[in-house]
Amino acid sequence: MTVPVLRVRDLVKEYGEGDAKVRALRGVSLDVHKGDYVAIMGASGSGKSTLMNILGCLDIPTSGSYQIDGADVGRLNEHQLALLRNRRVGFVFQSFNLIPRMSALANVELPLVYGGVRQAERRARALAALEQVGLAERVHHEPNQLSGGQQQRVAVARALVTAPALLLADEPTGNLDTASTDDVLRILDGLSAAGRTIVLITHEDDVAAHAKRVVRLVDGQIVEDRRQAPPDGPPPRLAEAAR
Repeated sequence: MTVPVLRVRDLVKEYGEGDAKVRALRGVSLDVHKGDYVAIMGASGSGKSTLMNILGCLDIPTSGSYQIDGADVGRLNEHQLALLRNRRVGFVFQSFNLIPRMSALANVELPLVYGGVRQAERRARALAALEQVGLAERVHHEPNQLSGGQQQRVAVARALVTAPALLLADEPTGNLDTASTDDVLRILDGLSAAGRTIVLITHEDDVAAHAKRVVRLVDGQIVEDRRQAPPDGPPPRLAEAAR
């Protein structure tokens, strides 16, 4: 069997000390294989955001281990960790996290700038990523000139531009209206159909229904891990564009 894109073993995360100690994660173990599309669900305080931050190398566990694309994260130094975040993990946040006075194109180029990619190549890759999410006509617009849904699509393009092994999306539709939510979910469906590995955090059943697999957390523990069939496949043209 191939090595999982994500392998988590006995993750524990504690905050505080003594009587004030809080166990946000209580021994979470999880494998995510290439091409999987996983929704991690749970109520507020269930540990899902803590887990996402650890998976994205934005926080460290109290104990346990995890690997991303075969790399043991706990054994990496700061430089190696920064390279892994930049090259193997793509992030999509609820709040978009775009730079206000930069164009959509410049925002998408940023991970490649940090990665030392030459200007001509990063421009071509950023343009291709924006076309992939349907924003070829908005490349020179700044975030305040775009709708919320368009801003989130820019964020998806930025996450994809490094061709990461793993796409992490933290409540990617949380700030969007119904129409924009549908647009973003169609893009994620298309990326999944094209073989992308996606892990998303959501508290919405309608969003989780698009995933191939649902993992539910309660009080820092996995209480459900089940496969499901998405209700509808993405339009063929979108699946093709995501390749």
